[in-house]
Amino acid sequence: MTVLSCSAVTCVYNKEELCSKGDIKVGGSEATKKDQTCCESFIERKDGSMSNSEKSGYTTIGIECEAQECVYNEERECFAGAINVGGNEAATSEETRCGTFRCE
Repeated sequence: MTVLSCSAVTCVYNKEELCSKGDIKVGGSEATKKDQTCCESFIERKDGSMSNSEKSGYTTIGIECEAQECVYNEERECFAGAINVGGNEAATSEETRCGTFRCE
């Protein structure tokens, strides 16, 4: 499990910059830089959308990773000690990114 911080505060799973989903999927199978990755688990928080206010955010989380060139990707699983998902004003998953991505 990886320590995750998330600045995508517009996501329904974001709880105090932690993820309340429990696991996420990082996309970007062809990525060679972090801007080509995204959190595929992102869902924009809208009026009437799922609220996570009662569910706390996790400090460690399982991360499935499609970014084949990332040094932390081992058999589609992230083994970084900690990652940051970015996307302060994201409205779609494509507007998020894995800030920890490092190309081999």
